[in-house]
Amino acid sequence: MIYQGNALSVARNDGDIAILTFDLKDESINKLSSTVIKELQDAVKAIQAERDLQGLVISSAKSVFIVGADITEFHEMFARGERFLMDMCQEVHTLFNTIEDLPFPTVTALNGLALGGGCEVALTTDFRVMAETAEIGLPETKLGILPGWGGCVRLPRIAGADNAVEWIAAGSQNKADVALKLGVADAVVPVDRLEAAALDILARANAGELDWRARREEKKSPLKLNAIEQMMAFETAKGYVAGKAGPHYPAPVEAIKVIQKGAGESRERAQAIEAKAFAKLALTDVCYNLVGLFLSDQLVKKKGSKYEKQSAPVNKTAVLGAGIMGGGIAYQSAYKGTPILMKDIREDALQLGLKEARKLLAKQVERGKLTTGKMAEALSNIRPTLSYGDFGEVDLIVEAVVENPKVKGAVLTEVEGAVGENTILTSNTSTISINRLAQNLKRPENFCGMHFFNPVHRMPLVEVIRGEKSSDAAIAATVAYARKMGKTPIVVNDCPGFLVNRVLFPYFGGFSFLVEQGADFERVDKVMEKFGWPMGPAYLLDVVGMDTAVHAQAVMAEGFPARMAREGKSAIDAMYEDERLGQKNGKGFYRYEEDKKGKPKKVSDEQAHALVKQVATGSREFSDDDIIARMMVPLCMETVRCLEDGIVGTPAEADMALIYGIGFPPFRGGALRYIDAMGVGGFVSLADSLAGELGPLYAPTDKLREMASRQERFYANDSQTAQNQA
Repeated sequence: MIYQGNALSVARNDGDIAILTFDLKDESINKLSSTVIKELQDAVKAIQAERDLQGLVISSAKSVFIVGADITEFHEMFARGERFLMDMCQEVHTLFNTIEDLPFPTVTALNGLALGGGCEVALTTDFRVMAETAEIGLPETKLGILPGWGGCVRLPRIAGADNAVEWIAAGSQNKADVALKLGVADAVVPVDRLEAAALDILARANAGELDWRARREEKKSPLKLNAIEQMMAFETAKGYVAGKAGPHYPAPVEAIKVIQKGAGESRERAQAIEAKAFAKLALTDVCYNLVGLFLSDQLVKKKGSKYEKQSAPVNKTAVLGAGIMGGGIAYQSAYKGTPILMKDIREDALQLGLKEARKLLAKQVERGKLTTGKMAEALSNIRPTLSYGDFGEVDLIVEAVVENPKVKGAVLTEVEGAVGENTILTSNTSTISINRLAQNLKRPENFCGMHFFNPVHRMPLVEVIRGEKSSDAAIAATVAYARKMGKTPIVVNDCPGFLVNRVLFPYFGGFSFLVEQGADFERVDKVMEKFGWPMGPAYLLDVVGMDTAVHAQAVMAEGFPARMAREGKSAIDAMYEDERLGQKNGKGFYRYEEDKKGKPKKVSDEQAHALVKQVATGSREFSDDDIIARMMVPLCMETVRCLEDGIVGTPAEADMALIYGIGFPPFRGGALRYIDAMGVGGFVSLADSLAGELGPLYAPTDKLREMASRQERFYANDSQTAQNQA
């Protein structure tokens, strides 16, 4: 044994080859924490001291290679400032350069995921062999930073500048066959032949068949690009990527600039450019929030995994109601491999549901995500039916009929009599109390909410709603099924609107106040879209549907009359009464026309403006900051209340639900991170300044005032979020 640590070891094979194996103890994956980097430094020193070595293989004993740096360390590390971060990057550069400069050929054997720092380790060696199922990539831009351990320097010299720009700016994971085509991999083999293939490459390199020294020299030298090639590779790419990333995500464009600046430099000078840019981005609010979201997402996944382990098998399901929503649920279940019965009382409704599923599957075939054979297999997983005949075999049922408590209650009571004692019943309701729907059930412990968001195939969130009598078994099975469908389930407790809609409607309330006092709704939309929302509130209401919004608003007003009940007619009411329902009938706050792809395109409509003026009681001018405050304070305040009321368990789950469910701007981190960024005291002061005029919807809670007085935050220690809250 040449070296033995807690995360990696180095041993000779039967001959003169060193095998460095990553195998982090007590973990299912390998990651490059600061402790692991220290061990790697010691291991490389031990390799340098070893005599008569003729090669090095870097490998993994786990099912992945290395998934990257230890992101739980990021916030604490980044807080130490720019100079520290530059020095840290330079220290790793020195280590990786030492591996690259070893006096014999080197190869990395990639058996699974090699991401971020794991990819950068692999790029240091002369050759890379990948298992057929392995993937490689540099996803750092998704965290608001860029590859800081040589990825921006080595990848362009191995794969070409244009390919490196594409990989790094997109933050993509790339399959082995793609890596082979671009020269990032030198061979792709079955996983059981990986070590043999790596040793074979070293043997051929030592025999002179493969010129490892020339490869190494190319990685250490400037890129060979003339002025026109540089312009094509970088200037065009910067414009395209800036358009795709948008103004709130600087990392992708900054990464291209770093590659461009380093293109004409030697290895060490290019690495210094990379280190400086990494440190600069790491200190931005965008990076702080995106890293925080990653940690929050890990927490949500851990909680989901715990529920899944407690669940009985969910092998066959059913959906009641075969409209667009029912068809979407059937599609998602069948596409992800769980057979599903689709039940309705009308044959034409069943055909509509099947048509929806068929359309979505056909789009997957068009995009190359599915073969026609797989499409046929998925369709065969959907069985339409007009009766309850086969429901005795079903493990879990999703009720997705019209949003009416009497209808839902009747359907749930009916289906309960047709299923086994252990079958889980769920309701895809967006607002109706689960406790209310459970009142007439014989087995309310087997019942909970399963709220999908529309369109089902695109929206990642599923709210799993626990009623007073819902059992842990029902919640676990529902979470497990949502995960099988490829969704992110978040468990919340029952209340009007649950979590997401309860928080969304105060946002719409803020919008109603603005337009009543004279704000132009199109300007409000533009301000909020510039703030980072995918669509402004008027446009979002058109997508939701005015009939749905009026119904949900009534539920909210009944549940929270002090804050959400309103006097007089709102702009939303005016649209509904004039039968302007939004996209579903082609007119709402905007008029809708089909674009070239057949999708609805919004167009300004004078009739809509005239209707809104009829309910306006004033003609005030509002600054952009005024609009943002009036829209964001009630949304954030209601999120705080949901946390305080125990509707949602943690700040992380609350923020992830808003990002996944209604498109809260990810770079702002969620409603509670938004308050943290402003400072709880600053947010309370802002809310108080608005509550005097606009009422209790804007008023801070007593607990939030206490937090402000103690200078507390919702995220006191982000490095613990994913580890301790699950």
